[in-house]
Amino acid sequence: MTQLLIQTESMPLTVNFPAIAPMTHAQFYEFCQANQDLRIERTAVGEVIIMPPTFSDTGNRNLKVAQQLANWADQDGTGETFDSSTGFTLPNGAVRSPDASWIKRERWDALTNEEQASFAPICPDFVIELRSASDALATLQAKLQEYINNGAGLGFLIDRKNRTVYLYRPGQSPEVLEHPEAVSGEPELPGFVLQLAKIW
Repeated sequence: MTQLLIQTESMPLTVNFPAIAPMTHAQFYEFCQANQDLRIERTAVGEVIIMPPTFSDTGNRNLKVAQQLANWADQDGTGETFDSSTGFTLPNGAVRSPDASWIKRERWDALTNEEQASFAPICPDFVIELRSASDALATLQAKLQEYINNGAGLGFLIDRKNRTVYLYRPGQSPEVLEHPEAVSGEPELPGFVLQLAKIW
């Protein structure tokens, strides 16, 4: 049984389809190519998660987050940034799409052109997830921990509802910041500071 979780901003829906076996990596890629208007992820156990376009308010804030990261990366010059439509194949087999992410240039450049043109087999060094109205906090916390377990050095989980930011690092419990005006990426991202005034 292949399980498809269809997530909207109002409520998550789970749809089950009979199947002989879960989708292969190639089949999943073809499925995504045939549904390019959707943001699609796959868990490490083969569950396919379908997320339609975000509501305008969430999309606006996602862009402001990605814009700040991209502006810093352009000046820093040591890595590449990616938006929320980018899928990465993590070492555990999951295909995930952070709301914003950054990869060190030497790691990105070590991938082949073919790998870069697909769901690149790499975990970003830094990820940001922005909680929308329908997102369960526990689900996003597990997702951030998954990034860390698969090689990310730093992760921000921004909980707009409660104006709280959770900072994830390897080997540490999440650091919880309540009502911060800004969050620093030091020392992993020297000089990067995410301003939150327009994100809340």
